[in-house]
Amino acid sequence: MTRPSRRDTASFAVIVALLLALSPAWAEDPYDLHAVLSLTGAGAFLGQEEQQALQLAEGVVNRGGGIHGRTVRFVFYDDQTNPQLAVQLAKQIIATRPALILGSSLVASCNAMAPLMQEGPVLYCFSPGIHPPAGSYVFTSGVSTRDQADALLRYFRLRGWKRIAIVTSTDATGQDADRGFDELLGRSENRDVVAVEREHFNSTDVSVAAQIERIKGARPDALVVWSTGTPVATVLRGLVQAGLELPVGTTGGNMTYAQMRNFANFLPQRLFLPSPAWAVRDEKRIPLPEAVMTKQRDFYGAYEAEGKEPDEGSTLGWDPVQILVDALRALPADADAAALRSYLLHLKGAAGVNGIYDFEASPQRGLSLQQTLVTRWNPARDHWDVVAEPTGIPLEQ
Repeated sequence: MTRPSRRDTASFAVIVALLLALSPAWAEDPYDLHAVLSLTGAGAFLGQEEQQALQLAEGVVNRGGGIHGRTVRFVFYDDQTNPQLAVQLAKQIIATRPALILGSSLVASCNAMAPLMQEGPVLYCFSPGIHPPAGSYVFTSGVSTRDQADALLRYFRLRGWKRIAIVTSTDATGQDADRGFDELLGRSENRDVVAVEREHFNSTDVSVAAQIERIKGARPDALVVWSTGTPVATVLRGLVQAGLELPVGTTGGNMTYAQMRNFANFLPQRLFLPSPAWAVRDEKRIPLPEAVMTKQRDFYGAYEAEGKEPDEGSTLGWDPVQILVDALRALPADADAAALRSYLLHLKGAAGVNGIYDFEASPQRGLSLQQTLVTRWNPARDHWDVVAEPTGIPLEQ
């Protein structure tokens, strides 16, 4: 047997080196998608669920071929529920010139990051409580908190609960809610609805006893508590301590299993939360387009395979990833932020777990009041029952 010469060995080494150099780019160069989330701090109840959604979506995307043959990898940054830190992290990411940034989790951080995106990259915020200018580089997830409040108020009015007390936090979420309720209460359709008491509290307050006593004295038919997370617990606990039992509505941002279970001892018997279509699932009275049902089967299937339960926080991360990955697959491999923004601005007819997205009809968001239901927490089922069809019209009970 003839032994290979030194020249043959050298030629073989060169060939191997060339083959390695020509191997698929994704094996060495993943497609990084940067996500700024509130993984610790007061917003962690949402941020951690959003991170979980992105991690599950990562597997689904990569099993489907990634983006232009490159495996997708999410890179996470914890803003600690601190808007100033969110800005610092966003600047750090922008320096790498990405086409997009995902997050953050809450209104204040998204609003703080948004001014940095005047010329890109695309920012896809996970908070429904921001309202980006039409045509901007900032997009946002879920149905607007304004549409949520609209559906909730319509549901209360049509149920005959027209004397409404409203309590909001003094942070960015509460301030946005105040503006929204001012507009809603001024509409002709709500002329019979009276805000009998409007109260405010600091999100760090440990007691709202004085506000609850004033609300109790106003004798409302129902109460709206607009904040997310621990601040809502402060108000709900105060209602129990004051012996005040009445229908309570709050933002869909509180539709998490963690909150429902942690707050179980002081949740009101009638707790209503607006929601997009993800909560429908087994509700036969709300027909969904087949494309949306297919997306929901994929969504719930991915979670069930991991033995996990999805909720509102999950959907705030899931749908944006699917939308953005589809966009990046459709665009050239070297597409920049401007191309991605243009694609999203004209995207319509895209199915997600929350409904059919139309970014021309609902700029920067894709969803509207037409995808906004009302649910009621059912502790016996450990789930939310759908009690109103889109726009808040009550279903027959």
